[in-house]
Amino acid sequence: LIENNDPVLGNADAGISIIELSDFQCPFCARAFEGAIADFKASSYFTNGEVNLIYKQFPLNSIHPYAQGAAEASLCADAQGKFWEYHDTLFTNQAALDTTSLKQYASTLGLNTAEFNSCLDGSDFKSEVNKELAQAAAAGGQGTPFFVIVNTGTGDYQTISGAYPWTQFQTAIQAVQ
Repeated sequence: LIENNDPVLGNADAGISIIELSDFQCPFCARAFEGAIADFKASSYFTNGEVNLIYKQFPLNSIHPYAQGAAEASLCADAQGKFWEYHDTLFTNQAALDTTSLKQYASTLGLNTAEFNSCLDGSDFKSEVNKELAQAAAAGGQGTPFFVIVNTGTGDYQTISGAYPWTQFQTAIQAVQ
């Protein structure tokens, strides 16, 4: 499930990864971003480099018409080294994920807008988003957010489906340590 091109927040060599399969238009994903993910970033697991966060695209296109474009836009931002800043902007501005807004966020974050717009307009990352969507389903994801907490050394893992509090993640991390 983990690939070299996945955006990683934190220590890339951490022994445990929280893989977040998420949808930028999903209100429960925004709740996870504001709750458990914010708590994770403040935790010793993150600050000590023991656990990292890996983001994978899981747009629920049937119910979220802007999710695919937002997913592709986030990868266009990643191509310029600004995935996490763009990720945070999308969740903070979840009500405005139309193409005009996506391009404005790129400009606000100081990205090369000609490059970004060309990437987004050309659907440069459509196949990558579709591949990650298939990976999410294959991993057992039926809704968003879906998390796989994996010990990258042993392969032991736990899953969490939904916007649960950080305490549930702590329990999952301890189970795979």
